[in-house]
Amino acid sequence: MTLDWSTVKLNLTQLLGDDADKILSGSTLRQFFSNVAVFVPDSDLNQMLTIVQAIEASAALPDYQRKVLSWAPESAHYNPGQAGAFMGFDFHLGKDGPHLIEINTNAGGAFLNSILAQAQSKCCGGSVHASWAENFDDAVMAQFISEWRAQRGSGQPERIAIIDDAPTEQHLYPEFILAQKLLSKNGIDTVILSPFDVRYESGGLYCDNQRIDMVYNRLVDFGLAAPEHAALRSAWLEGNAVITPNPYTHAMFADKRNLAVLSDQQNLIDWGLSPEHAELLQNGIPYTVRVTASEEQSLWQQRRQWFFKPVAGHGSKGVYRGSKLTKSTFARILESDYVAQAFVAPSERMVVVDGERKMLKVDVRLYTYGGSLLLAAARLYQGQTTNLRTLGGGFAPILTQNN
Repeated sequence: MTLDWSTVKLNLTQLLGDDADKILSGSTLRQFFSNVAVFVPDSDLNQMLTIVQAIEASAALPDYQRKVLSWAPESAHYNPGQAGAFMGFDFHLGKDGPHLIEINTNAGGAFLNSILAQAQSKCCGGSVHASWAENFDDAVMAQFISEWRAQRGSGQPERIAIIDDAPTEQHLYPEFILAQKLLSKNGIDTVILSPFDVRYESGGLYCDNQRIDMVYNRLVDFGLAAPEHAALRSAWLEGNAVITPNPYTHAMFADKRNLAVLSDQQNLIDWGLSPEHAELLQNGIPYTVRVTASEEQSLWQQRRQWFFKPVAGHGSKGVYRGSKLTKSTFARILESDYVAQAFVAPSERMVVVDGERKMLKVDVRLYTYGGSLLLAAARLYQGQTTNLRTLGGGFAPILTQNN
């Protein structure tokens, strides 16, 4: 057990200020954070990073872009050039190395994990080291400034809005406040809003009478298609607000149909990806197929080897382990838009809860920007999918070991 709980509480109290008492109950902290670290060989972390970089190289290929945009919404066809803030790449650590399970464009938890990483007790001598940016705060600020300049050329935004549906009710609302504090400390006025707080008029996005220059987008309406997001959609399509992550970034990376493209080695080579990158993706991304009525019989017969995911899903909603499927649920999957991904079992980590040992599943998330690592973290959980409600589970830092 490596977590210094008193340091976590002190750091969060100092950063959250007046909001600390409202959100820092003991049960909240215990939901967010496990008190153990997850140890990962250096070689596995390096392999995960090379998989991320191979995906970034694939997304730069014109043929790849044409393919994934063929099923993307209209709003995703506008590309002002951003890389996408807080990309999240989720891995299972299989016996034969790491396997990419999914990609997220508004990956949550980075700010909380930076606090967690700073509160780890020294252990294991010099054989382990941390896996996060040398200065996380500086790296985050550089990320937002880079997103701004990709579209605007120079300078930095005067005002950023962190936008999510009903933000104060979101499970990760504390990290919205952490992001707000960091951006404000570095000279950028930052507000936390819902889409109902903003309007688009006179070529600008406004809250009250204050113009919003940039949006840190935490919505799960990835194409900004919902009627309540019309102001954001108009500002985005007309180039009158910098939005990160945005519909184009999601279309390039996070639509789960893309996993079927990224696991097709020969196609990627034909499109111009290096054979080395293509082989890395074939080995590192579980084989993925679109779920279609024509494949109904074979998918059902072989369901135990598959994991079924909605193409635009988020937060593990609507996902099913094939071995748990009922016939009626499978029928609903066939009527919806799903992919089937070859099942890769997660690794496990032993924890102690109330004096008893138990094994929890592990998934590893890399938070990156433009292919560079911001921070690596794990999530410990029980059940079919990741969650932040398992006793003894939650976010855990990654400590890497020399092989």
